[in-house]
Amino acid sequence: MNIEVDSREDVDIVTVSGRIDSSTSPELDSTLSEHAEARKHIILELSGVDYMSSAGIRAIVSALRTCNKHRRKLVLAHPSSRVSEVLQLAGLRSVFEIYDSTGAALGILQD
Repeated sequence: MNIEVDSREDVDIVTVSGRIDSSTSPELDSTLSEHAEARKHIILELSGVDYMSSAGIRAIVSALRTCNKHRRKLVLAHPSSRVSEVLQLAGLRSVFEIYDSTGAALGILQD
């Protein structure tokens, strides 16, 4: 798994690629927690994720709760077909705001 962060004024764009599983999810959890606690909006770009286990889902849901607590948003941008399938199977597509692109998500959060 690879994680890259592009920090903007009030938004952090976290781009993740590769496999998110029980061995890599702690790094994702740590990164998302750090940025959620910084009280910034988070755009989680997932187009390069080819596998996501329940451990990855837990990390994302945990960060979403932290963002909500601080009245910030965590939104998903361009999830891969694998991630979309996992979200659908877990019944979480309605829990997240999902955008087709990072640009679309950025436009909503910066308005």
